[in-house]
Amino acid sequence: MSRAAVVVNPTKLDDDEAFRKSVRRVMDDHGWDEPLWLETLPEDPGRGQAKSAVAAGVDLVLACGGDGTVTACAEGTTGTGVPLAIIPMGTGNLLARNLGLPLGLDEALAVALGGAQQPIDAGRVNGTLFVVMAGLGLDAQMLSGASEPLKKQLGWFAYAISAVRHLRDRPVRVTLSADGGPRRRMRASVLIVGNVGWLRGGLPLLPDARPDDGMLDAVVLIAGGPARWLATAAAILLRRPAPGKIYRVRFTELEVSLDQKQPWEVDGEVMGSSRRLTVVAQPGALLLRMPPESA
Repeated sequence: MSRAAVVVNPTKLDDDEAFRKSVRRVMDDHGWDEPLWLETLPEDPGRGQAKSAVAAGVDLVLACGGDGTVTACAEGTTGTGVPLAIIPMGTGNLLARNLGLPLGLDEALAVALGGAQQPIDAGRVNGTLFVVMAGLGLDAQMLSGASEPLKKQLGWFAYAISAVRHLRDRPVRVTLSADGGPRRRMRASVLIVGNVGWLRGGLPLLPDARPDDGMLDAVVLIAGGPARWLATAAAILLRRPAPGKIYRVRFTELEVSLDQKQPWEVDGEVMGSSRRLTVVAQPGALLLRMPPESA
């Protein structure tokens, strides 16, 4: 019988016993053996657990949590030939939403255990893997200010509250060079690099981003102040050109330098502050369970 490892973020569970019963029931229905249960830790959000599961010889790793848990588990399975499945339990669940994966537990488990396997791209920022988006500026400031208790209480609205506090932050000076091309210097309120492109609420931040094209997409937004942010958001939503407000680029490698240190994040996790970022595409790095019609 096939065996899976269930890597779960316990902070996302309201009832651990009920969750385990549901997982066992669906696995029994699909003819899978008793799973290997592993919980994430604050100091290890999934990478070590996924690597242990692969070493134990499992046939599948289930990442049960938000995008941070998914990314950490992806770090532990990338290049091993062991597929990863997503059980969305986070605030954003952006990778699952962009890929059209089900958000309900039973439906997500059914895809995990009976779906097809498909390689998708990933990226690395200063050596750190991401599968959804990475960024700096308002993006990282927003994530840093949204605490776990606030996210649990308010969901996605916790990010909106955090973002409002930084709408008046002054843009910073950045210099970009894509694939060894000319250096482009500009001011930026936020820089987002994406493997996928849609945010919650159907906002097409990176509308051309595809998770299986071997490329990454980046967008720089220049705002500063609520009125300019509203105008920029409207241009994105309506897919209108906004010269001087929005700059886009596609690449396999992007060099970013800043005049001063800025916080940066990967897949919802703030990584610290830096004046330089190197972003590199990782084509087909992750083997992911998908609905049969998607593969």
